[in-house]
Amino acid sequence: MDAPLWTDAHAPSLEELPQPDAREYLQKAVDEPLNLLLHGPAGVGKTAGVRALGREAHDDPDNDLVEINVADFFGRTKTEIKNDPRFASFLDGKSRLSKRDMINHVLKESASYAPVSGSYKTVLLDNAEDVRVDFQQALRRVMERYHRTTQFVICTRQPTKLIPPIRSRCFQVPLRAATNDELVTVLQRIVEAEDVDYDDDGLEYVAGYADGDVREAILAAQTTVSRADELTMQTAYETLGDVGTLDEVGEMLDDAEAGDFTDARSTLDDLLVDEGYSGAEVLAEILTVGRKRYDGDRLARLHRLAGEVDHDMSEGTSDRVHLGHLLAELGRSTA
Repeated sequence: MDAPLWTDAHAPSLEELPQPDAREYLQKAVDEPLNLLLHGPAGVGKTAGVRALGREAHDDPDNDLVEINVADFFGRTKTEIKNDPRFASFLDGKSRLSKRDMINHVLKESASYAPVSGSYKTVLLDNAEDVRVDFQQALRRVMERYHRTTQFVICTRQPTKLIPPIRSRCFQVPLRAATNDELVTVLQRIVEAEDVDYDDDGLEYVAGYADGDVREAILAAQTTVSRADELTMQTAYETLGDVGTLDEVGEMLDDAEAGDFTDARSTLDDLLVDEGYSGAEVLAEILTVGRKRYDGDRLARLHRLAGEVDHDMSEGTSDRVHLGHLLAELGRSTA
């Protein structure tokens, strides 16, 4: 999809968030800054809600809303972290830091800087279910030290993975899956802004297809429009009934088997981040492709690796890390 993603181009304001309870809590956090813990399933708008909060609360959100995605650290090598332009200035001359110390240093530096405008800034820690306990203790200390000038917002699918001292320092905001009516409202706003022809049945079909996932609904609508130039029941059915990841997964496995892990991981990132698939969905597609190309011991090994990855992902750790490990193991077996 060459055009900008609608999830970015039509990022919601606080008033446009589909969940009324979440809108109310986030608006209160604008009027009276406090630490927040947003939790709920993938794709329901946790990160989008925090960004909307940042735009509402800060005159200069580009500087006073700091986003730190845990997967950017624990799912990457030290070299990749150091070369990331978002973190390079923090880590210049810090080549001997461990990965844990890197994220601690970035978090502490981000929290310690004075806000560019206003009296406080907001630090978002995203995908916090991947945070190890030792880092959580360091996070607790940073929250205590900089609470006067920094609002901390933590987003996670699994709040029970966080230690009690962190949970107790945050007001919890649960985000549920959106209803079909809420998704239809979101989609209607976007297609009208894009000046796209649509009908109500098309919006309803996409909303049902997304099953409560706001991100999935928006991306499905954009996919339909990019193929058919309109969003109707017929075009949505024809497009989404044909949407699948088998070709992309096949190319990803080809790259892994050839030892091109950078390309393989890039495709994996596209599936997990840009296209919004869950780790379980990507794993299922890997198995589907694998059953067509492997047999005997190689197929048995794939199933064993898939079982290990499925177990690890169910523990709440990074889908990207564990699926990347599976790709590396598949490449090793063909080397």
